[in-house]
Amino acid sequence: MAAIAFLGLLLVASSIEIAAGAHESIGVCYGMLGNNLPSHDEVIQLYKSRNITKLRLYDPNHGALQALRGSNIEVMLGLSNSDVKHIASGTEHAIWWVQKNVRDFWPDVKIKYIVVGNEISPVTGTSHLISRLVPAMNNIYNAISFAGLGNDIKVSTAVDMTLIGTSYPPSQGSFRNDARWFVDRVVEFLKFMHSPLLVNIYPYFSYSGNPGQISLPYALFTAPNVVVQDGSRQYRNLFDAMLDSVYAALDKVPGGRYVDIVVSESGWPSAGGFGATTDNAETYLRNLIQHAIEGSPRKPGPIETYLFALFDENNKNPELEKHFGLFFPNKQPKYNLNFGVSDRVWDISAETNVTASLRSEM
Repeated sequence: MAAIAFLGLLLVASSIEIAAGAHESIGVCYGMLGNNLPSHDEVIQLYKSRNITKLRLYDPNHGALQALRGSNIEVMLGLSNSDVKHIASGTEHAIWWVQKNVRDFWPDVKIKYIVVGNEISPVTGTSHLISRLVPAMNNIYNAISFAGLGNDIKVSTAVDMTLIGTSYPPSQGSFRNDARWFVDRVVEFLKFMHSPLLVNIYPYFSYSGNPGQISLPYALFTAPNVVVQDGSRQYRNLFDAMLDSVYAALDKVPGGRYVDIVVSESGWPSAGGFGATTDNAETYLRNLIQHAIEGSPRKPGPIETYLFALFDENNKNPELEKHFGLFFPNKQPKYNLNFGVSDRVWDISAETNVTASLRSEM
């Protein structure tokens, strides 16, 4: 009986440890492009009540920052693309921005990162900002240091998978040739500042754009067997393969092997497109929360990951973009998700009842 009781205690302790791991690794992006969303105070109370300890804010909304005071929630604070050119033009602009949006709220608001720009890339409609990005990041870092917070806040930028030229197999991951000069400058800054690269990773878009080659179970973390054998590494899910392809690409950039990755966005829509269903979205999100504790084949260990997004946002376009919320605007949960130790510990083993082909090439 004593042995059985001890085993029971071990199982309980292990469940709590798993929940705590998810609690430490997972954040949620707080987007505001809706005309029916609750007040900032209600939103921060929702984060606290669901044990969500990390939040991504896309711009320094003072209502949200005020509501965050004393919450102990770690904040990834965005500097929007529309401000990058201005901030790049002079340190004095960055000092003003930091004073107004960071120093005035510190330390009551636990700002962990400043994200200078989102998905700026030479291969998208943001190409006019590529020469401004690193100067803006430098100016923000100098302003943070001037404010005495250089050791407390990391400065980075968020990129997406359009910068990757080769992603399959993951070990052969590399950045596009026409983006390398841009990536090299960003990575040089991040290495020098000991900051992570923030990457938005969406297996949904890879799957929905190529369902004949990428299976649904592989995208949803539910493949029962290894799908991709890459040397000694085995991949059962697309998220790991995408993440590791970025790590492999970083290894090919001078200094890139010293740069870590934070997943600054990942999610699955519940409507509006191919494969966008409530069941698929819940399966993906639940499994991602659990998987963030484990890490990828190339980088075992917890993956700091931000789920996109808190609410459905009805002012976004196209239609698909309106349906990424974890909660409805009335604050009711769309899915049964576990964010921390006070929520019940859930079992994902039943989420394997999908029967699509398991062939997968990224």
